[in-house]
Amino acid sequence: MSAGTVLVAAPMRSELRPVVRALSARRAVVGGLDVHRGRAGGRQVVAALIGVGPEAARRATERLLDAMTRSDMAVSHVVVSGIAGGIGPGISVGDTVVPDSVVDLRSGREFRAAPPPGATPAGRIATVDELILDEARLAALVDRRFVALDMETAAVAEVCEAHGCPWSAFRVISDRPQDGLLSDDVMDMLRPDGSVDAWAALRTIVARPRRLPALVRLGRDAGSAASKAARAAVEAAGAL
Repeated sequence: MSAGTVLVAAPMRSELRPVVRALSARRAVVGGLDVHRGRAGGRQVVAALIGVGPEAARRATERLLDAMTRSDMAVSHVVVSGIAGGIGPGISVGDTVVPDSVVDLRSGREFRAAPPPGATPAGRIATVDELILDEARLAALVDRRFVALDMETAAVAEVCEAHGCPWSAFRVISDRPQDGLLSDDVMDMLRPDGSVDAWAALRTIVARPRRLPALVRLGRDAGSAASKAARAAVEAAGAL
């Protein structure tokens, strides 16, 4: 067991809330940043929001690591908790992906995870800055042995590597392009913190009412996936 605080990083508020519940965490301010503090397995754990997309995640993770170090709460391990899009055969909604590595598709850089005791890493995640629905592009990613796509893990890993801090990720599959539920309007409805812009959602439903069942299913599956990821992340934090 290593000393230090475990940071659980969640991109969206809907991904942070189940982490906070699992930790029975309380709001706190660390180095001027709003976070939640709790304990798992006797270990101090801080849960924090990092925002949607590589740039937001990179900036937030940098601020958090710096602020916690200044506050004598040096981070010994970062755990990313959240949802991901599954690609390729053999991956289903609800599957938990504990990647052994993640690749930033924009830069091509690959980062190796340091999974907690008891976690069995498997598969590669690609971090992207857009919603990829093109079948040819998805097939090319499957050929490169990627099993899931997200928008933050590689950015977090890059910052962790620069700080000499190990990291791991627990991503649960919430959707798959081949299911036909996704479209560009999904991203248009999200605010930077991942919460839903109610007016944007209403405009989409009014303009495309047939999208409503798909949006309801996406929301339900995303909620279930976020809760499952949070439980796994908190259990892992307690094992570190």
